[in-house]
Amino acid sequence: MELQIQGGGQLTVADSVFGRDYSEGLVHQVVVAYQAGGRAGTKAQKTRSETHGTTKKFKKQKGGGARHGAYTAPIFIGGGVTFAAKTRDHSQKLNRKMYRAAMQTILSQLVRQERLSVVAELSVDGPKTQDFVAKMGEISLDRGLIVADEVTENMHLASRNIRGVDVTDVHGLNPVSLVGAKKVVITSAAMKQIEEWLS
Repeated sequence: MELQIQGGGQLTVADSVFGRDYSEGLVHQVVVAYQAGGRAGTKAQKTRSETHGTTKKFKKQKGGGARHGAYTAPIFIGGGVTFAAKTRDHSQKLNRKMYRAAMQTILSQLVRQERLSVVAELSVDGPKTQDFVAKMGEISLDRGLIVADEVTENMHLASRNIRGVDVTDVHGLNPVSLVGAKKVVITSAAMKQIEEWLS
């Protein structure tokens, strides 16, 4: 497969990585598993047995309306929670082969939808946001994802204050950022790294 490089030239890439058929079920499963892995799962509540307070019966059984044995009951303020949430792990098991196949599917779909473009290189001379905005104008990008073979400190500092634009390297690439990006710009060196990773 031949991809056009902005500014002239062509880049040959593998059809197995950038020409794969789209599988909505696979992409959905991988995206959900990736987002689930990022959940903290640290929510914790106390049951009535864990709350601090006396368990002494605070009023007589009969003649006082409803019957209660302790202030730790869920009906009272400061009492325990009926079905208390506990800390748990939300991560889902995902095979490496499935993850790579989903990344291939997403990249192939981006190519078919013309949302993926290739540039020869991308760099800025200093940590200036205006310089990076000018560079974005050269590659016709208003918002989206930029994937470089190496994210320098100048590039990171110059791009972090621009709303709707994310800059990452190949190691930081994930299915959620690819699916949610309006447009993806990848350098030719990063394309080769992606091809080696997913082949």
